[in-house]
Amino acid sequence: MMRSAMLVAAAIVGLAGAAHGEAASFAIVDEGIPTPLIDAPGDTARGRAIVADRQKGLCLLCHTGPFPEQRFQGSLAPDLAGAGARATPAQLRLRLVDPSRLNPATIMPGYHRVDGLTRVAPGLRAKPILNAMEIEDVVAFLATLR
Repeated sequence: MMRSAMLVAAAIVGLAGAAHGEAASFAIVDEGIPTPLIDAPGDTARGRAIVADRQKGLCLLCHTGPFPEQRFQGSLAPDLAGAGARATPAQLRLRLVDPSRLNPATIMPGYHRVDGLTRVAPGLRAKPILNAMEIEDVVAFLATLR
């Protein structure tokens, strides 16, 4: 319970315009972000494309998963197969937005985090790696992996 209270206390962040490259506001509750970052449902096909894209998401640099067309998948992080059975959409959303809230030592980037970063090129400051719609697309896709 103490960890959940700490997460909630530290969780309100963000700016307007989340669908267009700015960080969305969110609240962490019980080690997840229960409310979608944007008022539109995620698209599983777009989410799969982001996960498999070696330029955009870079997920397969560390993870392996059900992507037979992709060679050289990573082995540093958990297999994405079954991600939707192991975690709720709220938990998946937090792991994408800012995994350091759950594990401060993680090497996984916060795909929607913009605060507290020190080594960011000036032109990329206050811009998340994935916008709110892209986060919701990836959550939608990962939730299907059972």
